[in-house]
Amino acid sequence: MYYKLYKDRLNQWRWRYVSSNGRTISDSAEGYYNKADAINGISIMKNSGNSPVIE
Repeated sequence: MYYKLYKDRLNQWRWRYVSSNGRTISDSAEGYYNKADAINGISIMKNSGNSPVIE
């Protein structure tokens, strides 16, 4: 699995979390004007592994 960082059609930064079969598991759901902000969003996702699941 990997994160893909890219620019959308509005020239904003976005990211996707892609599984080994090429399917998107998660995405940024919003565009960022600064690349650093998009990278920070990836960092937040990476560190959220211990977050509780609420039903």
